[in-house]
Amino acid sequence: MHKRAFLRTTALTLSGLLLGGLAQAQDFPPSKPVTLVVGFAAGGAADSAARLIAKKLGENIGQSVIVENKGGAGGNIAHQYVAKAAPDGSVLLFGSVGPLTIAPHLMKLAYDPFTDLAPISGGVNFPNVLVVHKGVGVKTLAEFVQLEKKKPGSVDYASTGPGSASHLAGELFNQRAAIDMVHVPYKGGAPALQDLLGGRIAAYFSAPPTAMPHIESGKLVPLATTGPTRPAYLPNIPTVAEAGYPGFEALNWYAFVAPGKTPVPLLDRWNQEIVKVLNDPGVKEALMHHGLTPQPTTRADFAAFMKKESAQWAATIQARKITAD
Repeated sequence: MHKRAFLRTTALTLSGLLLGGLAQAQDFPPSKPVTLVVGFAAGGAADSAARLIAKKLGENIGQSVIVENKGGAGGNIAHQYVAKAAPDGSVLLFGSVGPLTIAPHLMKLAYDPFTDLAPISGGVNFPNVLVVHKGVGVKTLAEFVQLEKKKPGSVDYASTGPGSASHLAGELFNQRAAIDMVHVPYKGGAPALQDLLGGRIAAYFSAPPTAMPHIESGKLVPLATTGPTRPAYLPNIPTVAEAGYPGFEALNWYAFVAPGKTPVPLLDRWNQEIVKVLNDPGVKEALMHHGLTPQPTTRADFAAFMKKESAQWAATIQARKITAD
């Protein structure tokens, strides 16, 4: 009897410790500062949106939310870092279309976006805008294509890295326009823009927040946008589809994910907080001012969206024989 009582007491004690540990692991907000990892250099679209959202998140949960930039490899370095981070709710990733749904079909990765990362919510989406340095001397997409066709391979274009949305937008346009622009990858929107403004690169399928100030100043010339409709901030610039390539569409998006083994209660709570921020009138206005459309979703809806995007880009990459080089 004494032995059974001892075993029962021991089992109850261990159960209590395990439950207590689980509860502590799922405390919200985490006891330590929260890190929101961004896969691109400071100053680009991802960084700007992440900092705006992180600030409001921190205010709402009463805990610091620190943005950490881990640029390189088209955002894959940051995604791999978060995939291997502690799944305690203190590390989140502002993931992007490239590493989550494009890169897996172009290269061997050290992580699986569908098992090593857990979906939380959509973040923001936007079309890219094809811009050229004013020194290129063209004002329309037709003139740009004609310039490249006169001397194939003479026009280069920047991207935020191999497998990024800007890379695939350019490769898709190469195929549709039957031209041969040369791809030049960078570690983010800011360094790509710097070389574009300096005339060291001809073109860039840029995120709107990165390009807009320089479009307004006249330093960059917008030729077309890559979404299904013209954005409100560039009402006089046609979409690529309108400019002669029907069906062309290459949207960019960023979304929130966490390490794959993060407990579901923490993921659900982060979803609630992130959706709350994205629906905040002030945040929405600020994001849309930069050409970014908030995309709050349920966890399930974002998981389904990610699978659909992955299948679409896999088909495009296979059909177009696109590589990461």
